[in-house]
Order: sequence, then C-alpha cells, then structure tokens
Amino acid sequence: MADTQNKEVDQISGVETTGHEWDGLKELNNPLPRWWLYLFYVTIVWAVIYWVLYPAWPLVNGYTHGILGSNQRQEAVAAYEKGIAEQSEFADKIVATALEDISKDQELLQFALASGQAAFGDNCSPCHGSGGTGAEGYPNLQDDTWIWGGTLDDIHTTLLHGIRSESEDTRFGDMPAFGRDELLSRDEINQVSNFVASRAGVETDDGVDLAAGQTLYEDNCAACHGDNLEGLQEVGAPSLMSANYLYGKTLDDIKRQVATPRNGVMPGWVDRLDPATVKSLTVYVHSFGGGQ
Repeated sequence: MADTQNKEVDQISGVETTGHEWDGLKELNNPLPRWWLYLFYVTIVWAVIYWVLYPAWPLVNGYTHGILGSNQRQEAVAAYEKGIAEQSEFADKIVATALEDISKDQELLQFALASGQAAFGDNCSPCHGSGGTGAEGYPNLQDDTWIWGGTLDDIHTTLLHGIRSESEDTRFGDMPAFGRDELLSRDEINQVSNFVASRAGVETDDGVDLAAGQTLYEDNCAACHGDNLEGLQEVGAPSLMSANYLYGKTLDDIKRQVATPRNGVMPGWVDRLDPATVKSLTVYVHSFGGGQ
C-alpha cells in the first residue's frame, strides 16, 4: 500500500509533491497532458509502420527492404539521369543554334543563362568576381572596355582559346618592356607616360615636355594604341582613354606599365569545357551588358 501518511502537498498549487527536491525546489506530481501522451503513442505506431513499409533495420549482409521496396538511392540516380537527359536535349540545341539566335528562343535562352551562370561560378568568378566586375589585373566584364571585343563572337573566341594561353589559336598581345629592355631611357618613359596621362585625364608631373612625349608616343605606341589613344581590338591593345585601366590609372601605374608591363593570362576552355557549356558561358557573359 502507498504511504499516505508522508504525503506532502504544495501549499501554493495544492498539488502533491513527488518527494524530489533540488536546491529547495520541490517537484510537483503533475501527470503528462493527455494530448501529449496520445501524440507519443501515435509516433510509436508510426515508427512501427515505417519499419514495415520502408528500409529500416540493418542486417549482417544488408538491410530490411520494406514491403514497398522503396530505395532512395535508386530514386536519386533516376532523378539525376532524367535531369542529364533533359539537359542533353537542350545542350544539343545550344550547339546546333547560332549564338545570335539563342536569345530568340526564350526557353533555350533561359537554359543557356542558367548553365552559363553555373560554369562562370565554377571557372571564372575567382578572377572576374561573382558578378563579373573584375579586380586589378582582371577585366571588368560589365563595362564597355573590351580589349579583344565584346560581341558574342568575340567573347566566344576568347573563351575558347584564351589570352596568352597554351592553345595554338590563343589571342596574343604583347606590350614591349620599354624600360626593362632599354628601348627608352628613364626620361623618355617619363615623358611618354605624362603625355598619355595628360590625354587620359590623369594628373601629370610639373615641367615635363609633353610635346616630346607625344612624339615618343607616335613613334612607339600609336601603331597599337592608335593615334587617338583609343586602342585596337584586333591586336588586343586597350584604349588609353578608357575610364578603367587594367593595372591602375595613376601616373605611377602608367610609368610602371610602360617600363615593365604586366601581361595577363587567361586559360582557353576549348579542351576543358564542352561546346554547349562554352556557348552558354558566352551568352551569360554577354548578358552582363558590357561589350556590344
């Protein structure tokens, strides 16, 4: 029989205590709510049903397969294969469609943009940034300053063969090192750099002979960068009148580039990505709004 003589009732709540006490706090003998108990029982029943219907219990050489024979791995593989098949259909259409015609098919354009965005994130964003805004030494793909041209065909060719890459058809533009190779003296480098700076809206040094700098420019630089400093995309010579300079636009940056130029390298993707991905990447990069 229960010991009713030693029962203790909490004076505030009027509920019997269990006799357990921690730091002066006594546990009340309150039963669990019925709804909680019923829910607990339902979960037990559901667990038993799940064990019967689905794979659940590990065995020595396998596992219980359940009455329904469900297999999440097989379902995942089937879903993957279905996705690959659907992508292959679009990829084939991308390869067969001219670059300028992809935008005319809205469904095909959406696929190209999605595929191109994924490829850009995996292969291009470490240098050009996730939004294509670039950084020092890495071109901004959202502006209108494109060294090798920003049309769909230009971008596609650049992606395929890269810049100064190992591809036989790579685009190659090399600026002479006028200082390192002693093609110009220090004073001449100073003069031609100040002339370029004066035309580009960059603050120049005082007392520099800009006329002499112009003559040096016409003799050594105009063949690539043009008489008006607008550059020539055919040879990969950037515009010197652009708001963006790849390696900085201070007078010191210009002097450094004339004396010891830095020539960036971009890999060619012709042997790294399939044709459909390269074309999708072309469409995606062109969608940034730069180029033409």
